[in-house]
Amino acid sequence: SPFPLPENRPAAAFSKPSPTDTIARQAQPIPPSPPPHWPSHTAQMSHAPPHPAPPAATPASNLPSVQPGGGLCYSLELAWGRLRRAYLKRFRPAYVRRMADRRLGATSGAFHEVLDPRDLKYVRNLCTAHWSPQHDPFRWRNHLGFARWGLAELQLMGWPLLAATVALAFTPWPYLAILPGIPLLLVLWFFRDPPRQIPADPHILVSPADGKLVEITRLDHHDFIGGPAVRIGIFLSIFNVHINRAPSQARVVKLHYSPGKFLNALDPESAIVNENLWIGLEETAPPHRRCVVRQISGLIARRIICELRPGETVDRGHKFGMIKLGSRTELIVPADGLEVVAKPGQSLRAGSDIIARYTS
Repeated sequence: SPFPLPENRPAAAFSKPSPTDTIARQAQPIPPSPPPHWPSHTAQMSHAPPHPAPPAATPASNLPSVQPGGGLCYSLELAWGRLRRAYLKRFRPAYVRRMADRRLGATSGAFHEVLDPRDLKYVRNLCTAHWSPQHDPFRWRNHLGFARWGLAELQLMGWPLLAATVALAFTPWPYLAILPGIPLLLVLWFFRDPPRQIPADPHILVSPADGKLVEITRLDHHDFIGGPAVRIGIFLSIFNVHINRAPSQARVVKLHYSPGKFLNALDPESAIVNENLWIGLEETAPPHRRCVVRQISGLIARRIICELRPGETVDRGHKFGMIKLGSRTELIVPADGLEVVAKPGQSLRAGSDIIARYTS
């Protein structure tokens, strides 16, 4: 058998196609002993010329921001950014001019001013502005061991919890320090960003998310992929690392954000009706296979992050976003020549664990 075959979810669970995931959502029963490879009628599609690249300044579909769902911390951080930019323009004009001279690309499309790399946090996918690493004075933030997209939450929640923990530790009842101490540890644990070893084999796909593999389902047809496909579902609990990574070296072809509900990510219906962000990728090397990564919110997780720009190329294992708190990530790939090596129920690590490989 080319990959492990769990029982399919009920066909009714796939009866409401997503506006951007227009596939024949009836999961067909998979024979107990399938042939060595899936039917080869997708081979012509897989070896077709690559999809034309979008222009460099193409906006990220309907995404209003890198964090399209907004949120309280998001609003507070945007407000702080306005104050910071006003301070820089008033008291550090030389710094502002220097950063403007070093900036590459254009800021058009961003919904606020872009004075330095910090201002790209929520508008990177709306413009082409960027700085080379040697001209980014804040690149050290990528090496703190915490998700850069969660640094605001760490500040807003972490410091008050730390202050309360320390204060209670010096009272006549020091054991009360455990009350804020446990939430503090959970916040730090949730936003951790551990290093990962990225495999180099060009024929493999790495997991796009940490979590448990809960679904492997064959789809009769997927419009973006152009033929039969396999959907692989990964459930992320609140204890998993929540940073998403690219499954292969690929070019971003299409992005689409769909508002929705916040059902428990273990509920099969959540894959259809929950808020999600759809990412269409195409491998940069022949045969230019396409794949889809879907970031799906959960019962607690209501903030999807994706900083990708249409037309840009990312390496295998590249960190492109996260989903804040428990959620679900799906990977949809062509079925032709596919071997899924991960097992149902297996715990996966994004970027380092091989989830599937192509044998042809």
